[in-house]
Amino acid sequence: MTTRVAAIDCGTNSIRLLVADLPDPGAGPEVPLTDVTRRMEIVRLGQGVDRTGRLAPEAIERTRVALASYAADIEKLGAERVRMCATSASRDASNAGDFRAMVEQTLGVAPEVVTGDEEARLSFTGAVRGLPADAEPPFLVVDIGGGSTEFVVGTREGGVTAAVSMDIGCVRMTERHLHGDPPGLDEIAAAQADIALAVDRALDVVPGRQAATLIGLAGSVTTVVAIAQGLREYDPERIHHARVAYEQVAQVTADLLGRTREQRLAIPVMHPGRADVIGAGALVLRVIMERAGMPSVVASEHDILDGIAWSLR
Repeated sequence: MTTRVAAIDCGTNSIRLLVADLPDPGAGPEVPLTDVTRRMEIVRLGQGVDRTGRLAPEAIERTRVALASYAADIEKLGAERVRMCATSASRDASNAGDFRAMVEQTLGVAPEVVTGDEEARLSFTGAVRGLPADAEPPFLVVDIGGGSTEFVVGTREGGVTAAVSMDIGCVRMTERHLHGDPPGLDEIAAAQADIALAVDRALDVVPGRQAATLIGLAGSVTTVVAIAQGLREYDPERIHHARVAYEQVAQVTADLLGRTREQRLAIPVMHPGRADVIGAGALVLRVIMERAGMPSVVASEHDILDGIAWSLR
């Protein structure tokens, strides 16, 4: 017996939908869920939140349009249970009530504005299920979002040991520091210092320096890995569980930060909505690897969205 569920992850930069069939509750942890559909739209809900403390009306409207399309898919595909989690942008906004009302009217269920700790735990669940057997624990899972980055340490058997969320997402760091096109060396240095301070604080809370395997989640990581692999088109199957060395991440980061937005758009695997913030996202990944002493990162296409789906079991 399977259960069809719908999970929605609404972050600072993107909103994503997963409709999936969950296996019988008696199935073991190695049994994966079965995708029915996955969708992603860049809506930039967190536009200007770091500066104004409010969600912009046009950002809420972009999100509403995407959510209405998702609601139609959920009804058509017959999902029995629906859960929507809203993360960093709607945690920070003073007008979060406007966003909540829009979601309830459009989707028919209220969004759950999850805490950073819950966000981290959902990300860990999504990432660790289905990992190759030779992936050495303990794992440091990092989910680099638009407004925040979650750090989680744990094992498959024991679950989460420690988790923390830091406000160093790719949108937030771009808006705060990287204003040039391409950004200047002083801007990059300021962003790097800001990120390093937050990463060190995170690694004081979670024992990430003692982890054996770094697992990177979300679009910044998967895009960097796709570029490092030299892919001519975005291929989730080749990206999922690919391992990339620190030296490759550093090279891709330097290249991205040295390009203009138009030059980044010309990269075959680049999503148009990510081109203006990918430099900051790559920089967050590079600094995490440096501060945690990680020689490589394993990319995962499964993340908080999958964790939300598993929570409906």
